[in-house]
Amino acid sequence: MRAAFSRLLTQAARQDARILLLTGDHGYALFDEFRRAVPDQFINCGVAEQNMVGVAAGLAMAGFRPIVYGLSAFVPIRVLEQIKLDVCYANLPVCFVGDGAGVVYAQLGTSHQSTEDVAALRAVPNIDIQSPSDKFELEYCFSAFLDTSKPIYLRFGKSDCGDIHDAVPMAADVPKGDLIQVRPGAAPFAFVATGSMVSRAVQLADAIGGVPVWSAPYLEPFNRAQLHRISAPFERIFTFEEHSTRGGLGSLVAEVLSESSVTRVTRFGIDNRFSETCGNYAHLMEQHGLGIDSLRMQVAKLYPAVPTQPSSGTNK
Repeated sequence: MRAAFSRLLTQAARQDARILLLTGDHGYALFDEFRRAVPDQFINCGVAEQNMVGVAAGLAMAGFRPIVYGLSAFVPIRVLEQIKLDVCYANLPVCFVGDGAGVVYAQLGTSHQSTEDVAALRAVPNIDIQSPSDKFELEYCFSAFLDTSKPIYLRFGKSDCGDIHDAVPMAADVPKGDLIQVRPGAAPFAFVATGSMVSRAVQLADAIGGVPVWSAPYLEPFNRAQLHRISAPFERIFTFEEHSTRGGLGSLVAEVLSESSVTRVTRFGIDNRFSETCGNYAHLMEQHGLGIDSLRMQVAKLYPAVPTQPSSGTNK
């Protein structure tokens, strides 16, 4: 997905000199082609992320379309005050890109893991929040930035979780904020997932059989009426996110359905704790209960008909 983002950004910048990429001393190899293609549109602001957001706000006021790139532990977490006051308060067209969302920077520890970014920004007015599941949803989300005049936060992980779609969802078919169905099914429960966890939700649905799955590429705006319609036939909605269970997709779905639905909500994500051990990405996902077999066991506790035998080669 990172390579797709770099390609899309380079293509857009070649066509529009207003697009400027600001980075806080990150992404050199990722943006080599960008710097070769449009060197005057690349600004390294150094390890001064708060200042970088202020620079982006000023550039937006001057008519540019700045894209602020960083690890999601730094953008938006380190710069939340500047995003709120410098950009969102003035409703400026700045795109914030948080790479490495979740726990994918596993060996680098809590300082480089970001499981609270969506929760922090959901409370800030005027900013859209995007969480694509694959390169096709990324392109769908990226095109929206080129057509908007407000702040946007785009989050994605570094891990390659494979493609969910065969083609880019068309904006005419999927309005901003809509859920996208990626698996049909007639089970008494359904899965709603976002970002990297869509692939796990799909794997689990395929292993169980007959479980419908929806992807949420947008967390703000969010089509609440659509969620009510989707949830109506089901006893329970399971949500999946590589983010805290507090304030992210699970909280959003629970908030919406608590208004007028009897559908229960079970949230799969990072519990309210830090990563307590060091290891690779698969290790940390398992430690947080987000491995495929762990997820299957949790579903089976509520639906005993779900098979609980370990899957082969899918617990990644």
